[in-house]
Amino acid sequence: MNTVNSHPYYPRNLSLPHYVPNTSGTGHILSVTQDRLLFMWCVLAGLIHVGLEGYYIQNYASLAGDQFVLGQVWKEYSKGDSRYLSSDPFVLNMERITAVRSIGLIVLVTLHSVFNQTPGRHLGLLSVSICQLYGDVLYFATTFFEGSPHSDPHPLYYWFYFVTMNGIWIVIPSYLLVRSWMAIIRACSAAHVEKNEALLTLQNTPNTAATLTQ
Repeated sequence: MNTVNSHPYYPRNLSLPHYVPNTSGTGHILSVTQDRLLFMWCVLAGLIHVGLEGYYIQNYASLAGDQFVLGQVWKEYSKGDSRYLSSDPFVLNMERITAVRSIGLIVLVTLHSVFNQTPGRHLGLLSVSICQLYGDVLYFATTFFEGSPHSDPHPLYYWFYFVTMNGIWIVIPSYLLVRSWMAIIRACSAAHVEKNEALLTLQNTPNTAATLTQ
């Protein structure tokens, strides 16, 4: 058996006597991987919205002196945005209303839909993504407008803690919003085509056509 050129890898003279071709195509592999990454994202979002942000809502007033591990996480992150330690009205209400009570619950429902691959997952992802984008854009805008006075100018705290860690909640939700939006459009278009084909079939049936013209 020729074991030199029986694989797709380079250099072509690479010897892989144990090589066995994949049973799944590239499209299937990427699709399955994408679904798994989506599920992991929903798990992460749920843990952050319900767990980490939920802890902030319960302990915001005493957070500056909190020594519990989640409290210390918030104190470290607040080097990038001290509004979390000063009980800033916008941040507090954004986390309380949007993140925990709205997004957190929708994420949990969406997580179940993504796990079971039900059609409703697209509506859930669309809703969650819109809420996350809306909250994050306002979160950035309210401090950028003031010149970001609440952020330590050190690159670690400003560019990583504040900009990058929050920018993720714009990039990924934007992608998921477009992805689910297109899936919903395709489903509606397919249903519309199916409906038109069914009506055309009925009209081409002699008895039905006669009934429709009466």
